Amino acid sequence: MKRFLVTATLAASLLGAACAGATTSTSPASTTPAAASTPGSTSPGSSTPASSTPGSAVADSGTTLTIVAYDSFAVDPASFDSFTAATGVRVKIVTAGDAGAMLSKAALTAGNPEGDVMWGIDNTLLARALDAGVFEPYTSPELGALAADATALVPGHEATPVDEGDVCVNYDIAWLRDHDLAVPTSLQDFTDPAYKDLLVVENPATSSTGLAFLLATVATFGKDGWQQYWTDLRANGVEVVDGWDAAYYEQFSGSSGKGPRPFVVSYGSSPPAEVIYGDPRPKTAPTAVMGESCFHQVEFAGILRGTGHAAEAGQLIDFLVSKEFQELLPLTLFVYPARTDAAVPQEFTDYAVRPDDPLTVSPADIEANSADWISTWTDIVVR
Repeated sequence: MKRFLVTATLAASLLGAACAGATTSTSPASTTPAAASTPGSTSPGSSTPASSTPGSAVADSGTTLTIVAYDSFAVDPASFDSFTAATGVRVKIVTAGDAGAMLSKAALTAGNPEGDVMWGIDNTLLARALDAGVFEPYTSPELGALAADATALVPGHEATPVDEGDVCVNYDIAWLRDHDLAVPTSLQDFTDPAYKDLLVVENPATSSTGLAFLLATVATFGKDGWQQYWTDLRANGVEVVDGWDAAYYEQFSGSSGKGPRPFVVSYGSSPPAEVIYGDPRPKTAPTAVMGESCFHQVEFAGILRGTGHAAEAGQLIDFLVSKEFQELLPLTLFVYPARTDAAVPQEFTDYAVRPDDPLTVSPADIEANSADWISTWTDIVVR
C-alpha cells in the first residue's frame, strides 16, 4: 500500500505499488546499545528465540540480509539499526516493482531467491505465492501477539502477517454538503442516477487497489451478481483510471485532488493522512470513508525459500513483528500493525475507518477466479 508524504510520497505509499526499478539501502551496524529490545536469534521452524541480550550491541556478524519489497516500502533503513545492534546482522532493502511484479519475479527464482525475506504479498496474492513455493515455513515466537484472523490465513506458517488495512470508497465531505447529497449507505447506491458521474475507480488489471474493489463487489453481489452491478455502474458514468495516483490526485475532488468526482476508491487510512500531511494542517479530516464498501487487506512477510541465511532471516521476521517495528508502520506505510498490542497514532483513532466486518474473499477463491473476473470486468467496463 502506498501513502502520503506531501503529494509524491502518499502517492507512493497508499497504493503499495509503483513504477518498477530496483533500489537498495542498507542499515549500518550500530556501535551503541539499541534503544529498544529486539528479538533474539531464532531458527526457522522454531518458536524459541536463541539467547541474546536485548538492548546490547554485538559485533558485526558479516551477514547482510536482503529484504525484497514493493516500490512503496517507505521505511527508513535506520529503522533496522537496533536489529543490527542486537544481532550483528545488517539489512539491505531492494525494491522490485509493485506487489504483483515482485511476486512474479520471486516465483521464477523460487529456491534460488534474489533476497532473504520478502515484504508485501497481500491476501489477494497469497495463494499464488504459496502455490509457487516462494516461502520457507517459519513459526515466529511472536505469532501469538498477531491478529488471529490474519495468522489463520496461513495455517502452514509459510508467511507471517505484518500489517492490515482496508480498501474503501472515500468521499469529499465538503462537496457532498455543498451539493446537498447524502452519503451512500451501500455500493448499490452508486448505480442511482443521483450519483451519476461521481465515482472514480482503479482498473483491477493494473492496480492492486482496483483489484481489491472488484473483489469487494464480488463479496457484496456474489459470483453471479457482480457482473450486472458493473454493467449498471458503467451506465451510471463510473470513471476508470489505471492507478491510485491518477484516481486520487487527478479525478478526486478532495483536498489532495483537483478533479470533479467526490467519490474515489482509496483506503480506510486516507483521512488521517490528509490531516497529518495537510499543509496547512486541517483541524479535522476533509475526507471520510464509506465503511460499507471496505475490503480487508492483510500484508505478509516471509523467508524466501533457498536463502543461505535461514536462521538470520527468522530473526528478521521476529523483528518485523516486534512492537518496536510495528509501531513505525502507521506513519510510514499508513497501515495498521498486525500486532494487537502495538499503538497507533491518535489521528488513526479519530479519522480512520476500521470496519468490524469488512468484505473478504478467500485467498483460494481469489487465486482460482481472479484472472477470469478481471477478464470479464474488462469486457463489461472497458471494451
